[in-house]
Amino acid sequence: MRDQVAVIGVGCTRFGDNFDQSYEDMALEAASLALADAGIEADRIEAAWLATFSPYGGNGKASVSLADSLRLYGKPVTRVENFCATGTDAFRNAAMAVASGVYDIALVLGVEKLKDRPVRGLAGEGDHPYRSDGLTAPGIFALAANRYFHEFHAGRAALAQVAVKNHRHGALNPKAHFRAEVTERQVLDAPLVAWPFGLLDCCPTTDGAAAAILCRASLASSFRSDPVLLRGLGLAVTSGRPWYDAASSYTGFEATSLAARAAYRMAGVSDPLDEIDVAEVHDCFTWTELANYEDLGFCPRGHAPSFLAEGRSSLGGDLPVNTSGGLISSGHPIGASGLRMVHEIVLQLRAQAGPRQVPNASLGLVHNLGGPGSVACVLLLGRS
Repeated sequence: MRDQVAVIGVGCTRFGDNFDQSYEDMALEAASLALADAGIEADRIEAAWLATFSPYGGNGKASVSLADSLRLYGKPVTRVENFCATGTDAFRNAAMAVASGVYDIALVLGVEKLKDRPVRGLAGEGDHPYRSDGLTAPGIFALAANRYFHEFHAGRAALAQVAVKNHRHGALNPKAHFRAEVTERQVLDAPLVAWPFGLLDCCPTTDGAAAAILCRASLASSFRSDPVLLRGLGLAVTSGRPWYDAASSYTGFEATSLAARAAYRMAGVSDPLDEIDVAEVHDCFTWTELANYEDLGFCPRGHAPSFLAEGRSSLGGDLPVNTSGGLISSGHPIGASGLRMVHEIVLQLRAQAGPRQVPNASLGLVHNLGGPGSVACVLLLGRS
């Protein structure tokens, strides 16, 4: 599949408390921006993939919600749901369909309406209450963070540095949910959610939508002079209960390592730190970003805190990570997050990221980690 699929258009709404927009409004805005960016009309879309994880009021439960939002009738539309990797997995499915030659042009759109609703739709169904009580995302990742602290003698100061970096980057991003810098002291003094995570160690609940237009690489030059090519992709699924796996160190996530290896193999990447110029990774919690550095091969196991402290993952460093502000600053409308990451990497590769621009970026990485670390998807995008 390498270099067989091009991204010719991207679009993204402002992420945040979008009380003035409905699910349909955000879907239409993201798709319209992507179509305008590609310079094509909606009737050129031959198939579409909808990424949405947590339906509300029927929205997103089936592919008709995208067809209705865009009036995209009479064409195949598929809904994808795969924990927090929903957006990147939808992109992966659309890319495979285009690479196979079944479709020339496809739309991938992620959208989520999470703010003005009673629950996020994440509660377990049919589980015994003793198993489900306390089984929250902060609680699950806090267990792993504490194990990492024990193994590698790290502490909360390293987590605070992730939050400071990502809020600094996010302050430069007009699409981000939060656009204010924070200090290390503010992060450490924030109310605790699940030790060692305070409020500023956790990504916010967010509304938003993002979209990408894919086409066969051989057609890309007819739409724009600077298409971005898909170099590699990988998806891996491991246990949904990693804390029961006696073989797991629980200091990182095997799904990320496996998905990254598959993507690197397809793209011909042998040294990620040297060859990748910019990365958007899944920082649902500050510690998760540290684990990602190691699982993605940016630094050896246990070295993530020093990699961060030395500024190597900041703008101006060896491998800037989460130039958009990441989930911590941009927010996390689950189905849209992966496409928002694609949007950021495409802007970087086109040199259109403004004050967040990484000079001469030619290869970018997108990574999502889903559930309790049980599913991961990695995409590699490059300049044509």
